[in-house]
Amino acid sequence: MTVLIVVSDVRDWPFETPGTEVVDAQTYLTSPEYAAGSPAHRIINLCRSYKYQSNGYYVSLLAEARGHKPLPGVVTLQDLKNRASVRVLSDELDELIQQNLSPLQSSEFTLSVYFGRNLARRYDRLALHLFNLFAAPMLRFEFHRNDEGRWQIRRVQTPAPHQLPDSHKPFVAESAARYLSGRAAMPRSRKRTRFDLAILYDPDEKHNAPSNETALKRFLRAAREQDVYAELITKDDYSRLLEFDALFIRETTYVNHHTYRFARRAAKEGMVVIDDPLSILRCTNKVYLAEILARHKVDVPRSLVVHHENIDKVVQELGYPFVLKQPDSAFSRGVVKINSAAELEEKTKDFLGDSELLIAQEYLPTTFDWRIGIIDRKPLFACRYFMAPGHWQIVRQECQGRGRYGKTETLPVELAPRKAVKLALKAANLIGDGLYGVDVKESNGNFYIIEVNDNPNIDSDSEDSILKEDLYNRIMDVFVRRMEQKRARLDD
Repeated sequence: MTVLIVVSDVRDWPFETPGTEVVDAQTYLTSPEYAAGSPAHRIINLCRSYKYQSNGYYVSLLAEARGHKPLPGVVTLQDLKNRASVRVLSDELDELIQQNLSPLQSSEFTLSVYFGRNLARRYDRLALHLFNLFAAPMLRFEFHRNDEGRWQIRRVQTPAPHQLPDSHKPFVAESAARYLSGRAAMPRSRKRTRFDLAILYDPDEKHNAPSNETALKRFLRAAREQDVYAELITKDDYSRLLEFDALFIRETTYVNHHTYRFARRAAKEGMVVIDDPLSILRCTNKVYLAEILARHKVDVPRSLVVHHENIDKVVQELGYPFVLKQPDSAFSRGVVKINSAAELEEKTKDFLGDSELLIAQEYLPTTFDWRIGIIDRKPLFACRYFMAPGHWQIVRQECQGRGRYGKTETLPVELAPRKAVKLALKAANLIGDGLYGVDVKESNGNFYIIEVNDNPNIDSDSEDSILKEDLYNRIMDVFVRRMEQKRARLDD
């Protein structure tokens, strides 16, 4: 990948940065060489101004139009201008900000962040996280302590290279070289691939990770076979997201979480992304799922949206036992079986403290649930997820060792009940065209949708037991086809 450092005046960047070319903004914007160049360019936009319709603004805007990968992107430029966005984004880092700045005696503090680093090493973690949220090469944050004694971001600036203090310049040059020594400036000896794919995962997520270590390796191998460079990234790589053409999330997703922020930014920047942010929003809220499934007359267990005003009606509607769910429950957490009035009072008091709405559902005892994997509106795999030993759910959360999970049995989609597959497809198609795992209960010959999961488990020796390597190849086929379509639109 060619790295271009674009500046207002080439004298603004006098440093020798390995693997880069320095070009002035006017040349980048007007020269046919760059207008018709390879979409593999990485653009580091260090113009003196990012003001709307300035050269700096157009460098990022046209870089995106050309299929280049600018830092900062246009979405970041808009976020930096919008005070509300700055406030919302900074709220995500509130605890870290308080921890880092609480020892200070003054009520004002300025923090310079150069390619994710600060001169003082004690602020390294804060600087990296700020860089991940406000993805621009050089940032200056002005903090102030409010009347309650809490630190807040008052202002974010993007200083240009010519404005840097002389004492900072060697550190800036070193930070740029360090940042660009990653994927953005890989040696030319590496074989050029058609596309670059980022696979977001959490190396510390052990029990409930959507894919185990062997499955992740098989995804990487499937990508190589399709001439795609794939790399495992973590939440600390947010600032590198635009180095890639696509994002594949293999970490448990939540809305108030970095996984959603990754998906949202990738989608806004026009990348191919699975799970897309809309699927995360829809699948991670069971109130939404209950509403949309009911509206489209998809068979589900008898259900009721529970709130403070109708708790007394739940038992009348469903009887004991029934299942009570928090909207964002996952992996059997936040899902309880209610057997008595005392349990109902205890759990609704607990759950309604977090959400104004809950879901109550008829309890259908079964020895297993069907899990139908769907991608691109087509069935991918079929599994039986058996209940954990001596438990009514497939995961026994209080158990950390043997007996935590029920066994999994995978079979060809063609051998799964046709009604289950058809119902799963109908439910998944209401969400989108991504990758989903649809849970279906079979009771007395009838089939009911329990939920649609974004980011379903794909583990080695489990979901891949029938298709083997072909399971990973089919998923990679979807990515490649969508990346090809995106590139074709850019080339038109």
